[in-house]
Amino acid sequence: MHLDLASLDSVRQFVDNFRRSGNPLDVLVCNAAVYQPTAKVPSFTAEGFELSVGTNHLGHFLLSRLLIDDLKQSDYPSKRLIIVGSITGNTNTLAGNVPPKANLGDLRGLARGLDGLNSSAMIDGGDFDGAKAYKDSKVCNMLTMQEFHRRYHEETGITFASLYPGCIATTGLFREHIPLFRLLFPPFQKFITKGFVSEAESGKRLAQVVSDPSLTKSGVYWSWNKNSSSFENQLSEEASDIEKARKVWEVSEKLVGWLRFCGLSSTIAKMNKKRELMKENLNQGSVLL
Repeated sequence: MHLDLASLDSVRQFVDNFRRSGNPLDVLVCNAAVYQPTAKVPSFTAEGFELSVGTNHLGHFLLSRLLIDDLKQSDYPSKRLIIVGSITGNTNTLAGNVPPKANLGDLRGLARGLDGLNSSAMIDGGDFDGAKAYKDSKVCNMLTMQEFHRRYHEETGITFASLYPGCIATTGLFREHIPLFRLLFPPFQKFITKGFVSEAESGKRLAQVVSDPSLTKSGVYWSWNKNSSSFENQLSEEASDIEKARKVWEVSEKLVGWLRFCGLSSTIAKMNKKRELMKENLNQGSVLL
């Protein structure tokens, strides 16, 4: 099934196609990301949102909001929704303090649509910076995970978690970086910082968060020590700000048309119910005749 997170229509169509397939949904992993660190001007999604935040956050936000009901209906005993975070969005770490640092500010850019016309293309309303846009989107991912936990975990039993699987220096995420960076970054991580993690190892870590019976705590941001043992990591002050998480959630709902979509869905449901009643009445009438 086709899914383009840079198009909200594509997200909705994917969810519709998935439901038509009749398959259950036991675990949802939000992992896709756009990173444009050298971009001087913003690119935009189909709906006109800055591409990094529009894809990494808003696309995943709508996908998760739509599929939460499918997760609820699953009989799987360990249902989970996992949103991949990043150390670069956590300013309480060394990596998170490499400029430009993540900072959502008062969300003025996000609230005004991130379109670069009527508002800034940056969440905080500042000048565009491709690397910062990615880091800001990761803060949104981690805030969203925690807000899902607060709103749904107790009611549904679904585990909501985020993780930083390590620095995967050879991943295609860096394909838009300058060639010299792509050449030097992997050996730098391997031999200088010792923080290099292979794609295979990061996949194992993700699989742990998805299925390991010992990692069922909800509302957690998981990381790994150099000996590959997992631990519950601490998020930065901004990435764990309860009030900011609520605001990001509410603004994101407006941007993806959630309230309008729910209103339309409710209207359609009422119309369908009315049609069914009319059919029943007609059928009863034909029997009586």
